[in-house]
Amino acid sequence: MSSHPRKVTLGSVFRKFPLPYFSPIPDVSITGVVSDSRQIQSGNLFVALPGESVDGHRFIPDAIQRGAGAVVGTQALVDLPVPYIMVEDSRVALAHLAAGYYDYPAQKLVMLGITGTDGKTTTANLLFNILKAAGISAGMISTVNAVIGDTELDTGFHVTTPDAPDVQRYLSMMVDAGITHVVLETTSHGLAQARVEACDFDIAIVTNITHEHLDYHGSYADYRAAKARLFTQLADSVPKSHSFPRTGILNFDDASYEFLAAVTQAAQLSYGHHPRADVRAEQVDYQPERLAFQAVGEGFCFPVFTHLLGDYNVSNCLAAIAAAVGVLGLEPAAAQAGIAALRGVSGRMERIDMGQAFTAIVDFAHTPNALRRALETVRKMTAGRVIAVFGSAGLRDRDKRRLMAEVSGELADLTILTAEDPRTESLESILGEMAGGVTAQGGVEGKTFWRVPDRGDALRYALSLAGPGDLVIACGKGHEQSMCFGTQEYAWDDRIAMRSALADYLGLPGPEMPYLPTRNVKN
Repeated sequence: MSSHPRKVTLGSVFRKFPLPYFSPIPDVSITGVVSDSRQIQSGNLFVALPGESVDGHRFIPDAIQRGAGAVVGTQALVDLPVPYIMVEDSRVALAHLAAGYYDYPAQKLVMLGITGTDGKTTTANLLFNILKAAGISAGMISTVNAVIGDTELDTGFHVTTPDAPDVQRYLSMMVDAGITHVVLETTSHGLAQARVEACDFDIAIVTNITHEHLDYHGSYADYRAAKARLFTQLADSVPKSHSFPRTGILNFDDASYEFLAAVTQAAQLSYGHHPRADVRAEQVDYQPERLAFQAVGEGFCFPVFTHLLGDYNVSNCLAAIAAAVGVLGLEPAAAQAGIAALRGVSGRMERIDMGQAFTAIVDFAHTPNALRRALETVRKMTAGRVIAVFGSAGLRDRDKRRLMAEVSGELADLTILTAEDPRTESLESILGEMAGGVTAQGGVEGKTFWRVPDRGDALRYALSLAGPGDLVIACGKGHEQSMCFGTQEYAWDDRIAMRSALADYLGLPGPEMPYLPTRNVKN
């Protein structure tokens, strides 16, 4: 499935443009909206973005040489051989111009946005499943994929919201496919970089806001403010034909609640375990292979069963129920069926079973809070030891290294510290910082924790330590398909790697261990 190529006038793209611009709009046609000069095709509108290290205005000559039909930027430029329109904010402009190019598809859809530090993808899948169970033609754009009818499109190597032109293209494809409701997962980077501007959200959902991405945002307050943009945007959405009010769905149990409640100028609905939450869980039954609880809200009380594990997934289910039943007014039966139908989410608490005498799990937990919740959950799944394998990314929030290591030192019996996207930082230095965190919790290197730079070797070593009834959990990569060393991405999938390590352990045929440049490094 693909959206049909469009050729529209520049004037029509600017027709609903809500921002000031400082140049007349010429009568020319464009064939797309692009912010990467390398992707320019003949007739495209090139939008020059300010970059963290490189200014996109530098690439205007290259874009024109490649065939750009017009250019938008923030600098006062003259004498370009193609029309140039100056705007105040080219990132916000990019989103609205892409939306204008596709005739503002979000205005024709019911838009449900989900943000948060942890649990976004799971909550998005839960809500998407509930919509489908209710007979609604629904689409989804997550950090994993875009689901449009029966088609799934990969949205990239690493988890983040797609760029604004891609978001609008997916939404246009959904309109063409007859979809009416869209679940859109939004990251803090996506919000801060205006990738989901012009999405006209009708419902905004937050899972939680904890310690993450402070390398980019600078402080927790700025990170929280980026997440809040999803909720402040509710007031700017255009009127639509649906009858329910625009609503912010807030986690009553989370530290973000009071802040988001204060900035959300729309109807609000809270969820959580707290008895004062509008939608809450009662009679929670935690079992090794399932969760069950009563979902209680104004005018409803019904039992919920889910294959998902962990207290945090009760919260994720409640968030989806609050949106589906509490705001959209769907029948509880749809919520029950949709939640029960979700067997799991790729790379989230995913069991890898090749007949071994212990449990092996791959999970995406890559923040201190997520790792804590993951380890607390697996502790309830085994009477044996918990063996955790994880790393911490380079060029990202350095505080996480110590915090995650401290969590594992506290909650895991054995810890293997290894690579996770070191990028251009020294992996040895990263592991050293993490080792300090485990040691601070009483860990003893060589007895309760180890540093194994190569992630494949780390998995093999963890399995060699495991006995019958133990549990090995590899955290941090989940469903991701690559790992970055230096500036190069190497194909890597923790699930394939775990199967390869298990095959070696069991003496069975299995997939080849993916290659990383640490393979030949001595521990």
